[in-house]
Amino acid sequence: QLQLVESGGGSVHSGGSLKLSCVASGSALGGYGIAWFRQAPEKEREAVSCLGVGADSTHYADSVKGRFNISRDKAKNTMYLQMDNLKPEDTAVYYCFSKTSEGDESWGQGTQVTVSS
Repeated sequence: QLQLVESGGGSVHSGGSLKLSCVASGSALGGYGIAWFRQAPEKEREAVSCLGVGADSTHYADSVKGRFNISRDKAKNTMYLQMDNLKPEDTAVYYCFSKTSEGDESWGQGTQVTVSS
């Protein structure tokens, strides 16, 4: 069973940067794809970015395009979300997600990101 553990969240001022990490154990990370989601208070969980296995398979929510970058390091079985020029509306709990080619899905426990103006 794949387990995901996030880190890298914290509190920054508007315009700051954070890099989230998600380390996978127990199995290989995302043979089908990986993604980052976030959930702000009293809002539904939303997809921030996803990375598939094919060419041109990276996608971003319009609200983070040009500011966030998703990546993975297969050797470290780790995925990342680099977040630059953070805004107060980026404040949320961020979750990493992995889906294998067999369709197994796994979620991380979440890491809090708080951006103050």
